[in-house]
Amino acid sequence: MAGKSLNKVMLIGNLGKDPELSYTASGVAVAKFSVATGERWKDQEGNTQERTEWHNIIAWRKLAEICGQYLKKGSKVYLEGRLQTRSWDDKNTGVKRYATEIIADDLIMLDAKGGNATMSETPAVPEESPTAEKDDLPF
Repeated sequence: MAGKSLNKVMLIGNLGKDPELSYTASGVAVAKFSVATGERWKDQEGNTQERTEWHNIIAWRKLAEICGQYLKKGSKVYLEGRLQTRSWDDKNTGVKRYATEIIADDLIMLDAKGGNATMSETPAVPEESPTAEKDDLPF
């Protein structure tokens, strides 16, 4: 690829459910959770409209363990990461499926009880990624 590129995501939102913490066969921690962001606006008739967007988040290693320990459904977080899209063939239909996820690098707990704690994971390519199964998606 020629030239510069940037793959950076920054979100502030709330967890939709408790993180799912698991470990790869080689013992690497991975946490999966979803974060909701929302927007409000007034339509042409002056009615308030709302839209919620759900984002699938993956955290690795120490950051994954921290997420599993401290985050709960409803937790407000600021996170930074990068977009990653993966694909797989649906075993039942043979159709190619896609999922776009955010690989978290930094996370700040914004809840008052969390005390604005900051966690960071140096970006790295995971040694092994969990294989996508039909039951894994969507979160």
